[in-house]
Amino acid sequence: MTGDQAWSAAEEAYRIESDAVIQALRGISREEFLRAVHVLKNAPRIAASGCGHSGICCQHFAHLMCCMERPARFISPAEAVHGATGFLQRGDVMLLASRGGKTAELIPILSICKEKGVTIIAVTEDLESPLAKSADIVLQMLVTREVDRFNMQGTTSFTVLSVLFDALQAALIVETDFQSEQFALIHPGGAVGARLNPAKP
Repeated sequence: MTGDQAWSAAEEAYRIESDAVIQALRGISREEFLRAVHVLKNAPRIAASGCGHSGICCQHFAHLMCCMERPARFISPAEAVHGATGFLQRGDVMLLASRGGKTAELIPILSICKEKGVTIIAVTEDLESPLAKSADIVLQMLVTREVDRFNMQGTTSFTVLSVLFDALQAALIVETDFQSEQFALIHPGGAVGARLNPAKP
């Protein structure tokens, strides 16, 4: 393996992921996306769950919601069936992410949410999957291919999911009229905090 081959693989990764994001947008239903925005806007609490790369991305989603003052937390699939779903009450939202829509660890969460009157948003590529068929709202994540030469690592799929979550936050900021002053209060730290909270003379 030469440096040239490694660099070519890196360049191809950028091309694959940038193309995938554009393709993913074409797969999103405007109606379902806006329904998701509506329930997230009105939910007293929001939870998100997924396994592997999807789970890591769901942690990002929960943080995004908190950053705009939407109470949210990531619930690990293992903890969800050991009491952690007690966080959720009627009228709340649970977002479940699984590319294949068949992740065994997520299936028991569906019945818990239905019994508790929790709205389920599913993010999956397979609209015929058990996850999609049991959800109230389905956001389809289309993935062209992963970036590795074996098309097996959760790379492009992670990017597509992350961009979808970013898009939900962008839409919610508009829908809730969230202001930078609100973010300044809860984010005084770091370079962003310094920019949002300039020293007063």
